[in-house]
Amino acid sequence: MCGRFTLTSDGKDLMDYLEIDRWKSDFICRPSYNIAPTQQTPVLTYKNKRIIQGMHWGLVPNWSKECKIGARMINARAETLTEKPAYASLLQSQRCIIIANGYYEWMRTNQGRRPYYIHDPENSILPFAGLWDKWKNDKKQYRITCTMITTESSSELKHIHNRMPVILTKERIDEWIDCSHPQAEVLQLLKPYSQALDYYPISTFVNSPMNNSQKCIEPVIMEE
Repeated sequence: MCGRFTLTSDGKDLMDYLEIDRWKSDFICRPSYNIAPTQQTPVLTYKNKRIIQGMHWGLVPNWSKECKIGARMINARAETLTEKPAYASLLQSQRCIIIANGYYEWMRTNQGRRPYYIHDPENSILPFAGLWDKWKNDKKQYRITCTMITTESSSELKHIHNRMPVILTKERIDEWIDCSHPQAEVLQLLKPYSQALDYYPISTFVNSPMNNSQKCIEPVIMEE
């Protein structure tokens, strides 16, 4: 499971790195060191061009009667995507990339759950594979939401947690977001990340979603 992540790159960096064609003007991206469920975050989709728009993290299926279900649908297991009605219907037409610089995971220890920050060694952008949907109620209010796909952890991270986000390389982004690529092919992308990631323990300061500063990612010395 991944329950928090960071995105501290500015909008220009995102547009350059991801080769964005259009940024929806109704969404303003602000750096965040502690993105939590239900918060809005920039998401990359493709419809003849690469587009970034704001989506709330936590999928609300279009058939849901209420939107609060989203807080429980922040992650979707890669192994069972085709079996779950909320996800299976989105696989062929509504794939997306949730953009991050890193993510947090909590390791169980004898002293309690210890948070770790996991990120690219060069602090580059990490593209997380996701799915999105649009929910609308009888009052014509709507919310665009997304979920992050997770898989088994890579061997280097299994000691921290047994799950991790599906991280795509920059070269494989198009295969995922361009829904002309068949479902059977893109499902092969949903594997543990094979490239190296840096990780280190951090303070429990990050545990509260109210805390959102560089202190969230500052390393701490582990006590024996």
